[in-house]
This record gives sequence, C-alpha cells and structure tokens, in this order.
Amino acid sequence: MATSYFLENTLDDVMHVVIEEILSRGETIYPTKGDALEITGVLLEISDPRARLSRTETRGRIFSGLGELLWYLSGSNEVDFVAYYVGKKYAELAEDGKVFGGYGPRLLSWKGADQSWKGVNQISNVTKILKTKRDSRNAVIQLFDSTDLAAKHKDVPCTCTLQFMLRDGKLHLFTNMRSNDVHLGLPHDVFCFTMLQEIIANSVGADMGFYKHAVGSMHLYVKDKGPAKRFLREGFQRTAAVMQPMPKGDPWPEIARVLAAEAAIRTGSSTAASTTGMDPYWADLVRLLEVFAAKKRKDIPGIKAIGANMSNQVYVRFIDRVIRKLAAASPINPSDDKTEQEV
Repeated sequence: MATSYFLENTLDDVMHVVIEEILSRGETIYPTKGDALEITGVLLEISDPRARLSRTETRGRIFSGLGELLWYLSGSNEVDFVAYYVGKKYAELAEDGKVFGGYGPRLLSWKGADQSWKGVNQISNVTKILKTKRDSRNAVIQLFDSTDLAAKHKDVPCTCTLQFMLRDGKLHLFTNMRSNDVHLGLPHDVFCFTMLQEIIANSVGADMGFYKHAVGSMHLYVKDKGPAKRFLREGFQRTAAVMQPMPKGDPWPEIARVLAAEAAIRTGSSTAASTTGMDPYWADLVRLLEVFAAKKRKDIPGIKAIGANMSNQVYVRFIDRVIRKLAAASPINPSDDKTEQEV
C-alpha cells in the first residue's frame, strides 16, 4: 500500500485533499465502530499551524475544539466535562463517569506503564527539556501506552506521541497517531495539538514552526460519507491564519484564568466570567465559551451582546453562524438539520 504525503497551508486545504483521496482509493475495513474507508501510512503537513480552524459551514467547530482543548489542559478525563461540548460522542465511551483514554491525566499526571510514578506533568517536562537543551530530540509526550491493550476498554488513545523539536528558533511538532477519523477527529486533533504547540513555543520563547501529522490508519466512516461530500461541495477558502498569534511570554497564568472561567460557565455558577485585565487573545476565548453557554440557553440577544465585545473579528463569523442556526431552529422556522452536534 502506498504512503500518502499531503502538504497544505491550512486545515481546510488538508481535509479537502485527504477526503478526496479516501473517497477515490480508500479500501473498506470493518472495525468495531462501523464500516469505514481507509488509506494507510499517511503524513500530513500544515505549513501554517495557526490556520487550525475550518472556515466552512459544515466543519467550522470552534466551540467543541476549544472545549476539548480545555478538557485536556485541565487534566480531567471526566466525561461530563467533554460531553458538554461534543455531546454523545464521548458520553457513549464513559466508564464509571470517565473516559479511560482521555488525554488530560496522561498529559499532566502521567504515571508510567507500571503506575509507579507519582505523576509526571509531561507538558512541563518537555518545556524544561527544550529550555535546557534547545537541540534535544527527547521532548516527547507519550499518550498511548502498551498497557492500554491489557484489558478491554471503550476508548484508548488514538495518539501515540507528540514530539516537539526546536530548530532555528522555531518549534515544530510531529504527531504520531495509530488511527484518525478524517471527518470528526482530524479537525479537533489539529486544533488541540497546534494550540499546545503554540503554548509550548511561547513557554520556551520560540516562534511557531511547521506541524506534521503521521497516521497509520486514516479513515472515513461510511456513515459520514454524506457529510464529507457536503464538505467537498461547499468548497473552502485558502485563507491566512484564522487565529492571531498567541501573546508572547508565559501563557500559563492566562490559561489558568481561562480554565477557571470555563468551569464557572460550564457548571452554571457564572454566565459571564470576568475578563478584566486579560489579554484580548485570551479574553476572546472566554467570550467564545460564553457564546456556547448562551447557545444552549437559546439566548440570541445574549449571543449578540457577547459578539459585540469580541476583539478578534474573525470569531464573529462563527458567532453569526450560531445565531443563524438558532433562528432557523426556532418554533416559527424549524430546522431539519439533525446531524450536527454543534451549531
């Protein structure tokens, strides 16, 4: 079987060519989660990792991608946390209220294959390595472990490793995955991992480099062929980066504030978290969380008010989409679109 290499500038570009490739030459496989079309030995490269958000109507998933990222950075694998953002996708994977393969504990409190460690913060560890020896090849985060296969679980990590490499003042990221769903999984993975790339780049005082994403099995579930073809028909925009550069300097104090705001908004203890003194970059992410909560309440006036305060006008496109879909789904004008988890 041929190895496929796709070099593109944006997430939309790379999704477009990979879906076309799978539809044209993918072979049918029959895994547990349903029949799928598969190509193997795939390497994707996104030359502008900040172009991490789809600009299309069908795959622009900024709210669920942000929610999943914050789930990771919180260190949680609680299913209720992530299900708030992505719906039944993770709720069906719960084991005693947790997702066994959840990345949060593996990122922030890794205990090793034999569970003998007290808990290693892998993000902190690779950051220290890169600060100490900038040419290091050891800045690797491990997410999949051999013991994950020792017993049957509803979910084990699809991501094996994340290798961060600092060269010529730029931080590059090499992601290695055993399996990847191009329609649902790839957009979230690219968003979360390139955000982590930028967080670590700022932590070590480096610029963003390229992003490479290697996959053993790149697939499209047969049940998702219709939505994938709609994505292709919609077309895509070869645009500059959607997200602005993250503010220079240590990002972790602001991340802590975003995580606190997220918990307050998600649990209902606050509908409008304080962004006083926050850099506009991070304050906008809090506002997106507020928009998502207002969407759940079907509060169109509230969404409009939040949108009016956004610093980065690129996000307004996503907010306007929420308003349009809520209006279309109102009792006066019911929507027949039942396939999407997120508006």
